[in-house]
Parts: sequence; C-alpha cells; structure tokens
Amino acid sequence: MGKKTISRRKFIVRGALGTIGVLAVGTYVFRNPLRRKALQLVDTLDSLYVGNTSDPMLWFEITKKNTVVLHSPKVEMGQGVFTGLAQIAADELEVGMDQINVVHASTDSGNIDGISTGGSLSISSLWHPLRELAAVTREVIKAEAAKKFGTAISQLQVSNGIIRFKGMSMSYAEIMAGVQKWELPKETPVLKELKDYKFIGKPIPRIDLQDKVFGKPLFGMDAEMPEMLYGAVVRPNRIGAIFVEADTAQAESMPGVVKIIRQLDFVGVVAKSYMEAENAKHAIKVKWKVSRIWQTEDIEDMLKVGRGSSQVIQVKGNVEDSFSEGDDVVTMEFKSPIGAHAQIEPNGVVASVEKDRATIIISTQVVSITRKEVAKSLGFKEDQVNVIPTHLGGGFGRRLHTPHAVQAALMSRAVAKPVKYFFNRQEEFQNDMFRPPTHHILRGKLKHDGLIETIEHQFSTGDVAHNSAFIPHSALPVLGTDFGAVRGAYIRYSRIPNQRVKAWHVDLPFATSWWRGLGLLANTFAIESFMDELAIKSGLDPVEFRLRQINDDAAGTRLKAVIKAAAEASGYTDEVINNSAMGLAASVDTGTPCAQVAEVSIIDNEIKVHKVTCAMDPGVIVNPDQVRAQCEGAIIMGLSASLYERMYVKDGALQPTMYGPYNMALIRHAPKEIDVILLQGIDKPGPVGEPPLGPVAAAIGNALRRLTGKRANSLPLTVV
Repeated sequence: MGKKTISRRKFIVRGALGTIGVLAVGTYVFRNPLRRKALQLVDTLDSLYVGNTSDPMLWFEITKKNTVVLHSPKVEMGQGVFTGLAQIAADELEVGMDQINVVHASTDSGNIDGISTGGSLSISSLWHPLRELAAVTREVIKAEAAKKFGTAISQLQVSNGIIRFKGMSMSYAEIMAGVQKWELPKETPVLKELKDYKFIGKPIPRIDLQDKVFGKPLFGMDAEMPEMLYGAVVRPNRIGAIFVEADTAQAESMPGVVKIIRQLDFVGVVAKSYMEAENAKHAIKVKWKVSRIWQTEDIEDMLKVGRGSSQVIQVKGNVEDSFSEGDDVVTMEFKSPIGAHAQIEPNGVVASVEKDRATIIISTQVVSITRKEVAKSLGFKEDQVNVIPTHLGGGFGRRLHTPHAVQAALMSRAVAKPVKYFFNRQEEFQNDMFRPPTHHILRGKLKHDGLIETIEHQFSTGDVAHNSAFIPHSALPVLGTDFGAVRGAYIRYSRIPNQRVKAWHVDLPFATSWWRGLGLLANTFAIESFMDELAIKSGLDPVEFRLRQINDDAAGTRLKAVIKAAAEASGYTDEVINNSAMGLAASVDTGTPCAQVAEVSIIDNEIKVHKVTCAMDPGVIVNPDQVRAQCEGAIIMGLSASLYERMYVKDGALQPTMYGPYNMALIRHAPKEIDVILLQGIDKPGPVGEPPLGPVAAAIGNALRRLTGKRANSLPLTVV
C-alpha cells in the first residue's frame, strides 16, 4: 500500500492544533510551564481555517451568465467579510468584482467551517486557502480551454472571466458547459504578488449594501417557510431556577394554540401566530425551584482576586523579591461589570423537521455545531440536517450558542410543520451569555530612572471560552485557566525585567461566555490605566514612558509604531487645554497592535468624547474601508461599554431587560471624529474586528484622570 500524502498547509493546520492538544495533556505532568506555553500558543497562533480545502467545486459555482458564486463558510454579521472574500477570490480567479456573488454555504453544500465565524479570523484564516482555491479553479478552467482551443495553457490570455487565443474567445461558462470531470493540477499554482492584485488593497464598496438599503429579507428574523407556525418557550427569570412542574390547562385552550410541547428541559407552545404563541406562553403556570436569591454584591464578593482557582499565565524575573526590597510599591484595583450583547436582532430560527430530514434557517456563528446539536436531539445523522445560515443582525459572540435551534426542531417534529421561534427582548437580555464581570489588582515598582522595575497583574473573572459551545468545562483543569479570559491580560512591555500575570477563575451562578474581544476590554482598561498612573508617578511623558518599556524585536517594533502614529496624528499632549484633555492607551490582541488617543471633556458633569485617534497594524489590508469601519464600530461599541453599559443582579434576576433601562451610547454620544491610521508591519492579514476595542476604555479613563486629578477605576466610567 502506498503512503498517504498530505499537503504542507494541511500538515501545518493539523500540526498546530495537535500541538495545543499535546501541551494540554502534558500539563498534568509539567503543570504550569506547559500550561503557559499552551495559552501563549493560542494567543499567538497564526489564523487557521479548519474545513475542506481539497475541492474548489465546493466553494465556486460558475453560472450560465458567466458569474461566480462563492459559497462562503464564514457568515456575514455586518463586518463586511463577504466583500473582502469577494476581492480575494476575484483577483486570483481573474474576474471582475461585478461578476462575484457571495452567499452563505449551507451544510448541504459540503463547504462547512469546522470552527465558527468569530475571533476576527474570517479574512485572516481564509487569506491563503481562498487564494489557492481560486487560483486552482482558474487553472482548471484554463486547462480545459487549452484543449478546446488546441493550444498550450501558456498561450492563453485571461481577464474578466474570458479566455482568449488568437482572436478567439470563450467565457468561463462556455468552457465549463458539459464538462463532467475536472482534473486538478498536481501542484498549487503560484499565487500573485501583492503588487499585481487589482482589488486587494482597494476600498471596494460593500457588495451587500444595495440589498440592505432596500430592505431585502436577509436576516434570520426574515426567514419563512410554507405553512409555518410560531413557537415560544417558557424561560425562568431568576438565576439558578430549576423547572419543577407546569400547569398548561389554560394555555391549551387559548385561541390559535396548536400544541403544548413538554420536554425534559423546556416547555414550548406552538401556535398559528407569534402573538398567540406569546399569550399562551404567559398563561402557563410554571413552578420553579430557586435555591438562592442573588444580588450584585454577592457576585462582586465571590469575584474578588484570591478566590476560586488560579494560574500564573506569564512570568519573568523575580517579582516577589523585587517587591520585598523597599516600600515604593504602587497598588491599584479595577473592576468591570456584567455586560450584555444587546445585538439588535434577537436570536431566532425557522425549523422544518420531516421523517428523516431537517432544515434549519438560522442566524448563527456556529453552523457546524448547530447541525451537530440538532442532529443529536432528533436522533438523526448529521448529513440529514441542512443548516442554512443567514446574515446576522449583530453577533459579537451571542450567536455562538444556539440551543433555540434544537427547541424549534423538536417543536416542528411535534406538529409536523415548520416552526418559527425567536426570543423577545426581555428573554434576550435575561437569557444572554453575558460578558463576565472582572476584578483586577495591579502592583508596580519604578526604578530610579523612572522606568518600571516590576509589574504584576492579577485578575478574576468567570467563564469566557470554557463551558461554551467550543470548550467543555472539563477542559479548565487541563489548561489551568480560560484562554478567552486572558485576552488582553498579558504584559506587552517587554523591557520590564520582572513581570507576572495571574488569572483567577470563578464559577458564576449565571451563564457567561464570548463577548466581542473576550477579556480584552476589561484587561486593557486595568493594565493601561495602571501604566498611565505609573507614567504620572515617574514624571515622564506617557508616550515616551511606554516606548521606553518596549523591546525592539518584531512585536515590539510594531507596538511602538502604532503608539507613535496615534500620538503624532492626534497631536498628543499631557496638558489640559480649554477644559479638554487627551488620554493614550495601547494593546495587542491576537497579534494585532493598536493604540488610541481619546480627546475628552466634562460637560454638565457628563463625560464627552470629542475625538478618537486610532492607529492599528493589521498587516495586509484587503479592504481599507472595511478595516476602518471595523475600527469605528469597535470604538463606538467600546465607548458604549466604557461609559454606559452595565447589567446588575437584583433579587435573583438579571436586569435591565429592555433597551433604554439598559443604558447604551446614542448617536449624540458618538465622537464627532474618529481618525484611523492603518499600518502594515507583516505580509499577511491579521485580525481586525476585535483589536480596536482594547484601548478605548483606558484612553478615555486616562484623559479623565488629567481632567479631574483622580483615577476612575470602575466601568462604566463616571466623573470622580
């Protein structure tokens, strides 16, 4: 038997993921050193795509009109990914942008993302495989054209989906007509140089803009099926509530009710209309068992640094010996609250279950996981379930959890008709997978030259990546901490001789999980606020103070560059001028460095952000407009979380439960100007969607410190 071969790229993908697994298992033997190695590998690992890249025909479809349909395994949730992917494909396919149509790949197509859409990885993870797939598709078509023209491939000219030879021409569609079997090239074609691309690097308009402007039904809530009914599910409104029993007699006789469905973990209503389903749901008398009535103070108390399990995730030098020598140690505390996703489109799904087949139309970031969960609940094989993803009306990690797809599927099977089911706004707020609250303690010590001798960051939080759709709770003892919670927690100032970061994990009584940037916002707020305080204590300019703490290696050079660019573009000054001040902060997230300067004043005792200058180095920029839009969106979202947003617990319930009471930034709160400077420090695209969220809170807080002379140490920020 001959040896099975594997491409170098597939080997790299499997090898890298396998390394994490080996390191994780090895931690039981080597404990902390290998745990730190595994966590840092996750933090710095190149963007990977886990899916089928062996068959271009799963990705590309050439239509009779000579257009190309790209079946994208990544979902469009407003980040502009379809436009970026179209640019990448068009350049290697040698077609025009107006010839590319990007659609969501259903699971029936076979083009299934093995992980998800998230982590700011859509463009960066597909950068290499999508170019290869497009180039292979182009060369396959050229090979067939060479046969039909009776010439060598090298003699053909290609542009805009047309192949020409000595005055003759054929379109891709004409060449492919009638061909049943395609022979893939033995070697992957040489990809173009960056300078030769026509679309990559250009500010191409959004390809989905017209559909959205004219209200084309694109989203999960728009989905419909013939003879569709409506579902509703009874949900608890207290933390830790356990279902005991339900009296459904009144609901069963209400107008429009088709059936009441009782399952082990939920009670559902299927009715002829949405309102009839909702009315019947409220008529069901449910008995819940609640073992404890939680309050916000209880959550804050259990979350204090020093409680729960811990893991040192970064260590250098000797922190304890340094702190014990002398008393000049600066210590500060910081906190962040529970945060809701608050995306504009609530979670929803349309499910149709037949005897041996299920169709699920859903707004989800986890197409593959949704299919697996639905198949398991129905007793089906996975290939009996077709998940059709839609555009997302906001994701931010909220669409990584789709148990409602299972519930809708079970309701559909019970009534033998399609069922549409989506959360109302109160359910969305009370049953969110929240951003966990955090508590931070930082200690630092300055040397005689005003630079930092020692720094320590300890922080406590709940689940982020663990206990989610991706990572089971049982993985926590292996890695020692939650790799999502440590985003932004590392000390990036590499010249500091003594450093330590210690993560504490607490099992919170309510569900917490992925939220845009994961731990990035809270961790950067704590670290960069503390760095600013040390800069003030040292008497050095905050920009120069930071630059002098960074090594001149590859990562340090990129971080220095964004700090300098943000400071120069904003005209950063440490002085308060006309009752306005500036604050600077920087962070590195998944390899993408970002620095921001916020210009802030206090008007009628309220914090007003007038301008944010953002410098970021995401590497190769596929679409500069798209990247700038992501920076602007992250800054606005970060500003909202920094100044307004907070969930709390009162008498066992998570509150607020509506927009309005859940305070968010409005248009009038947005900065009048957001200036984005883009740098390129590496020769491939890096993550974009989350890194600009990191510095926002700290930059505003640092400006506030100069205005008031006092340090605000809790989010949302208020005038101290």
